Amino acid sequence: MKKTMTTENSTFTLKSNELGGQLSNKQYANGMGFNGENQSPQLYWEHAPAATQSFAVTVYDLDAPTGSGFWHWVVFNIPPNIRELAAGAGDPGKHLLPEGAIQSNTDAGMPGYIGAAPNEGPAHRYLITVYALSKKLELDTNATPPYVGFNMHFATLAKASLVVYGQKQ
Repeated sequence: MKKTMTTENSTFTLKSNELGGQLSNKQYANGMGFNGENQSPQLYWEHAPAATQSFAVTVYDLDAPTGSGFWHWVVFNIPPNIRELAAGAGDPGKHLLPEGAIQSNTDAGMPGYIGAAPNEGPAHRYLITVYALSKKLELDTNATPPYVGFNMHFATLAKASLVVYGQKQ
C-alpha cells in the first residue's frame, strides 16, 4: 500500500477489504482467455484534504504490451462526502456509483471497469489510485483516459495508490 500526501496529522490512504497483493478472479476479465467476474474492486480511502471538492479513481496496467499501458477504469466527479466504492461499482448497468460520478472511456473504448487480462509471462502491476481533487472535472463519458489524467493533474490536491499483481495462469 502506497500512502501519499499528509493532511495535518494523517496521511491520505487508499485501502481495500477484498484486495491483497494479488487480483482475485473477481477482478479478471470474462473473455480473452479468462473466466473472471469482470468486477471492479471494493475501495475506500481515509484522511482526504479538507479542501477536496471531488474524487477520481483509476485502475491502470503498468505492464500491458501496448507501449503506453492500459487504462482499466476511470471514474471521476465522485462527491467529496463519499469515501468508498462498492465492489462492482464499475459496472454501468448496476448503478452502484454515487450520483454525479462519471465513468469515462477505458482503453477498451467504453466506460466502466474492464477486467484484467494479462498476457503470458511475468506478472502485471495494476496501479489503483484515488485522487482528491480541488474541483469537479468538466468532462463526460467520451473523455479518453489521458485527457482525464491531464485535467486531473491540474486539480490534484493529493493522491493515494495500491499496487496489486495479476498473472495469466
